[in-house]
Amino acid sequence: MSAAPRVSPSDLFTPQEWAPFQSRSVWKGPLLVAHAWGVIALAVVAGVVWPVLIPVCVMIIGTRQLGLAILMHEAAHGALAKDLKLNDWFGHWLCAVPIGASLNAYRPYHLSHHRFAQQPEDPDLMLSAPFPVTPASLRRKMFRDLTGQTFFKQRVLLPIAMARKAKAEAAGSSSPTRGSPNKDAAHDYDSIVTGRSVLPFLLVNLAMLAGFVAAGVWWAWFALWLLPMATWFSLVTRLRNIAEHACVEGSATDPYRAARTTRASWWERAFIAPYWVNFHAEHHLFMHVPCWSLPHLHREIGKRPQARGMEVAPGYLTVLRRAASREAVD
Repeated sequence: MSAAPRVSPSDLFTPQEWAPFQSRSVWKGPLLVAHAWGVIALAVVAGVVWPVLIPVCVMIIGTRQLGLAILMHEAAHGALAKDLKLNDWFGHWLCAVPIGASLNAYRPYHLSHHRFAQQPEDPDLMLSAPFPVTPASLRRKMFRDLTGQTFFKQRVLLPIAMARKAKAEAAGSSSPTRGSPNKDAAHDYDSIVTGRSVLPFLLVNLAMLAGFVAAGVWWAWFALWLLPMATWFSLVTRLRNIAEHACVEGSATDPYRAARTTRASWWERAFIAPYWVNFHAEHHLFMHVPCWSLPHLHREIGKRPQARGMEVAPGYLTVLRRAASREAVD
């Protein structure tokens, strides 16, 4: 196995310059978790009071659901809270479980992605390897996301298939059972948006539904929590995956090009890329730097000549155009 090439902080910074990026905050991570849930709560209230705003609220809530996944990712690196037990509790119960993931399952999977980034052993390689695709192919993928087909596959079909596979293996069967997941399906099941916490996910969401019922707005759980998760969350998760690694030349051999950073405007941060997830090149260079320090890290690296080799896109539309640049074959 060939590990991804690495950069040492000493290659770019003096110990004094690097010191601010090593610190952990007692309050910033928990505050971001509170912010994510606060935005979700405000959007739910807005959608209930002014139903005409529901389409916008679905987009806002779906983006903050992605925000919870990003904060779970932060916890996987031990950066969400200074106390590691609190880090894991916040990351699992307040970030991962409500969206159907598991911090304990995600952490080793994701750290393997960092260790083998863009190498054949990278478990996320199949997310970037197919690109570029044709514009029609990308439109079909996005249509499946927005119509809930991706959600249904990940949250219903794949858990059933994985359960059947586990049952067959327990029975000693070596032949594939009907509906057994293929390699791509297994990756989807183990990925950030599904994980291995079906029962906790169901229990937490039943508790949320009970709260909506008690408040007299049972329908809001479906329209303002489940619908965003089934549509916009799936879409922005796909956009995140494409923007981070797809179509970056030299990503397997150059540590400065292992990932892409995408400049995000205010509306892209609000509807596509919350909590500085767009600074992915910097994250792969130094994966233990907390997400709130990534803009500072981006500016500091930008002062050095090595920054000229990094992949930085001017916006998400530019990334999508490149990802859909393959010509159709008649």
